[in-house]
Amino acid sequence: MDKGVSKDEQIGFHKGALTTLAKEREEMLKILSIVEQLMQMHVKSLQELGVDLQKSAQQKGK
Repeated sequence: MDKGVSKDEQIGFHKGALTTLAKEREEMLKILSIVEQLMQMHVKSLQELGVDLQKSAQQKGK
């Protein structure tokens, strides 16, 4: 950072950045959790319909 900025201002800046980033990470984890739940719902529905997802994945890998 700029040498003209006091140490206290630099500390405040970095603490504020960490607080903001921690909140962003929290929100990202919430989104990831929702996406995972939705994916599991679709997997379950496909399995109930008789779709073998492992077999499908193996065939695509060939």
